[in-house]
Amino acid sequence: MNSHAKAHLGRSQVLVTRLGLGTAPLGGLFAPVAHEDALRTIDAAWQGGIRFFDTAPLYGHGLAEMRLGEALARHPRESYVVATKVGRLLEPMTPTSVESAHYKGTPPVEPMFDFSYDGVMRSVDESLARLKLDRVDILHIHDPDDHCEAALGGAHKALAKLRREGTIGAVGAGMNQWQMLQRFAEEADFDCFLLAGRYTLLDRSGEPLLDLCGERGVDVVLGGVFNSGLLIDPRPGAWFDYAPASADLLARAQRMREIAASAGYDLAACALAFAAAHPAVTSVLVGATSAGQVRANADAFRREVPPDLLPRLVSC
Repeated sequence: MNSHAKAHLGRSQVLVTRLGLGTAPLGGLFAPVAHEDALRTIDAAWQGGIRFFDTAPLYGHGLAEMRLGEALARHPRESYVVATKVGRLLEPMTPTSVESAHYKGTPPVEPMFDFSYDGVMRSVDESLARLKLDRVDILHIHDPDDHCEAALGGAHKALAKLRREGTIGAVGAGMNQWQMLQRFAEEADFDCFLLAGRYTLLDRSGEPLLDLCGERGVDVVLGGVFNSGLLIDPRPGAWFDYAPASADLLARAQRMREIAASAGYDLAACALAFAAAHPAVTSVLVGATSAGQVRANADAFRREVPPDLLPRLVSC
């Protein structure tokens, strides 16, 4: 697959590359990332033809947005696409604040849920300042798992207004579950969804959502296609979706790796090929913490995996 290839996102005019860079790792997900390493990672993505970058206030508590804005400032604004998210406001830490369990090396702020109309408008202004931009191309409602009504009644109304005004190009929602996204597709006007970890070689539970989106013209961006790295290197101690992998999942991934290797392919290339093959999927996001990881992911994405190999892996 060609990582340089572009496609329109749903009914919008936003044009994204088939491979995108997810920036959660650059915000210090599980381990701090040096500032210069983060910038070099984004530069490597650019050099590899990636022009679609996904971020959020949650990622590094603003750090990922700031780093992405700094790295992209040297390029013409019309040459790339940025997606960010709403639903969490960054507030100053207090003496009773608890350090994040996921993000390390972050600024002294903490994310607080807010899916209200006013909260979304404030969030957008603050994200634009961190990104050093006057508009973003895609704005997602971020993880409204316990806030569905507020997301539809407040956040979506704000995003629809911003789309009409041209501050954003596409309205989306990003989640680790597919059921609420299905409700969103049925009840509101969305251009796209970001679904993380629910359509992979190991977890295909999100397929009903993808099929529905294909019918309704809502495009899907897939994240978490390696399930926290298990589909890159399935070894004892590997993680699956932010937690240690079970023995069953580890065994399945190891069988997949053996089958892929016997055909001359690595498992990461197969995982990317599977994710990109669904007709509702416009782009696949892959995170990285180094320039080398970006190049490895781009090389894996470009590999042409035989169509008959993927069903053999899925059956494991």
